[in-house]
Amino acid sequence: MVGAGTAGTAAALFLARAGHEVTLFEAVPAPAAIGAGILLQPTGLSVLARLGLANAILARGARVDRLHAVTHSRRTVLDLSYGRAGADRFGLGLHRGVLFTELLAAARTEPRISVRCGVTIEAQRRDGDGCTLTDGEGGTHGPFDLVVVADGARSRLRSGHVGLRHAKEYPWGALWFIAEDPDESFRGVLFQVVERATTMLGFLPSGFGPEGRVPRVSLFWSVRAQEVETLRAAGLGAWKTRVAELEPRAEPVLAQIEHIEQLLYARYHDIAMRPWHDRGVVFLGDAAHATSPQLGQGANLALVDALVLSECVASHDTLDEGLAAYSRERRTHLAYYQWATRFLTPFFQSGSRTLAVLRDVFMGPLCRMPVLRGLMLRTLIGVERGPFRAALPLPPNALPPPV
Repeated sequence: MVGAGTAGTAAALFLARAGHEVTLFEAVPAPAAIGAGILLQPTGLSVLARLGLANAILARGARVDRLHAVTHSRRTVLDLSYGRAGADRFGLGLHRGVLFTELLAAARTEPRISVRCGVTIEAQRRDGDGCTLTDGEGGTHGPFDLVVVADGARSRLRSGHVGLRHAKEYPWGALWFIAEDPDESFRGVLFQVVERATTMLGFLPSGFGPEGRVPRVSLFWSVRAQEVETLRAAGLGAWKTRVAELEPRAEPVLAQIEHIEQLLYARYHDIAMRPWHDRGVVFLGDAAHATSPQLGQGANLALVDALVLSECVASHDTLDEGLAAYSRERRTHLAYYQWATRFLTPFFQSGSRTLAVLRDVFMGPLCRMPVLRGLMLRTLIGVERGPFRAALPLPPNALPPPV
């Protein structure tokens, strides 16, 4: 396994528990619980339940029952409630570090997994029936029967893969900050304010984080990559004023941001690849299909990748057959979410006045139309595969509510 993120570590756990010996390589010498807030969907939570980690994750997360986006004039753009998809369905706002910590801790205690931190894998080559990896110091590792590449959107091993179609950066990204929210001003709702297709402010309840018992909220501010330094050079004053104008409840959050460097920047990527396997190698998570986070599905798709890979390997006589089955199984699901993300993102991040007007006029009413609302909810939950294909089965609703 190359990369101890969500996809790599979850896949390591599934495969190790199926009886395989696994080596998990991570480039960071001392991995820490860092990152912004993420939204786990019922699909992702069901995979974590299969790993026995759902209760620990739920205890540190914040239940999200609704997505609500409005314009700066408070016209509704998007309003979706999980409850319409089934009794007690919900999303879970979570500090990414919580998911990372729980997965890695489970991997460290799994006897069939050897965790190797501080090893940057730079290349891989086929040697007969196995694959040998080369690290940044020139050392070699292997050969291995299977290499799972899960080293993120900036994967070092993706170049030259037979299935790679393109790997590029979006012109947009987001500045983010995780703040304490003791009054839970944003409880239960992923809330966004948009203005034209150039401004998007978001607030995601994010649970307690890796430590402590104070509720937190993640603030996101959409920005073009080329404008990040200009914004930082202008200082906090003007930006804070703008955020407070768009959402007055943000004042306590803004009071915790004292230096512009506290606003961290995340760049979006668009990775298109198919198939996701070659002989003895398979790509998972953002290394295989990174997108704009407009639909908030990154961690959920990565978890489903890990589960499906383990099932395909287990249910076929040879590894090559299992990997081919994996690419077939993931094709329609991943294709739909990549298409939907590419379609929707310009309505929120593009600078297009026309698309912004169409969004503001039509998207709110569309949310109230039963057929389209059902499609939107299935997309949100993570089970949609396209309007002319059957959705994935809804995951079992056996999860307790978060504490």
